[in-house]
Amino acid sequence: MTRDLLNEDNTGLSLTSKIFNILREDILNGKYAEGEKLGEAKLAEELGVSRTPVREALKQLELDGIVENKPNRGVVVLGISKQDIEDIYTIRTAIEGIAARWAVERITESEVEELKEAYELMEFYTFKNDIEKFAELNTKFHEIIYKATKSRHLEQVLKDFQYYMKKTRRKSLHVEGRIKDSLKEHKLVLDAFLNKDEEAAQKALTNHVENSKKNVEKNVKA
Repeated sequence: MTRDLLNEDNTGLSLTSKIFNILREDILNGKYAEGEKLGEAKLAEELGVSRTPVREALKQLELDGIVENKPNRGVVVLGISKQDIEDIYTIRTAIEGIAARWAVERITESEVEELKEAYELMEFYTFKNDIEKFAELNTKFHEIIYKATKSRHLEQVLKDFQYYMKKTRRKSLHVEGRIKDSLKEHKLVLDAFLNKDEEAAQKALTNHVENSKKNVEKNVKA
């Protein structure tokens, strides 16, 4: 069964970019296992496109370090290693604090409302113990903050990190008690934004990332 990429909700993206996003999502969600070969012809058939944009998308994935083009084998999946996860969390700890300060300073009233709504939904799905929905809203909560920094470079870097952490975050949230702890940490972040307290926001967001890292290191195998 092929996918109608041209009609999918990716307005403004090139066909190659759409394919890149789809393949990256599939790799990070485990559709393709580490070491699995990604054949151009098969992917082109599955996606309902020619081989050229698939080839270009695979080159982009190689630049991102998610796949590797090996001699005599072709393109194979590398995925995200334990070292990648450790590196990402370490970098996030350093720069999410900056994002928090800038966001508190630059956030609009409508973005504050978005942040409150995201938190309230996280609270609802914590009560329901719906980890999938909570994880989606977790990502949204952080991306609202990234957008509020009004720094496209910082926003892009942090959004990319969020993307790569999706699978790990879901595993982490399945650890008993983590979803409730995570909700409390997000409440501290939200309160800091409502109080327009840059220092408190930096401390709360940095603490949240550090706690997430500790939880992953203890309970999630890459």
